[in-house]
Amino acid sequence: MKHFIAKTASLVALLDPMPVRTEPVRTPVPDARPVLLAALQADSGKAHGVLTGETANAITRHFGASSPIYIDVSTEKKYQQPGCSRLKVLFWQEGVLLPEAKEPRRQTIEFGIDYCMDGLPPRSLS
Repeated sequence: MKHFIAKTASLVALLDPMPVRTEPVRTPVPDARPVLLAALQADSGKAHGVLTGETANAITRHFGASSPIYIDVSTEKKYQQPGCSRLKVLFWQEGVLLPEAKEPRRQTIEFGIDYCMDGLPPRSLS
């Protein structure tokens, strides 16, 4: 019986898939530019970061937030000019307590930007 249980446990261990990572890998960055560039270069068109440094710390302290400031960038459209895309940029933070708010909540800022690998906008939006 022990032998059967050991073989069954080994088989289950082999068949059990690895846990799926639900949280993306986030690169610590001093500003959004490295995340924008990473999204332009990524096969998936996506990149994720976490804002670091004194400004990020000051914002987090000021609002008594319960998380760092996260940055998510995704490609909405690739332009004909190589290395240029329309990017959706999302900054978000959990547990932000705004003035006059009754309780902390998730705050987000989302915007689009036309951006190229050289840091400039594309010459054409086609």
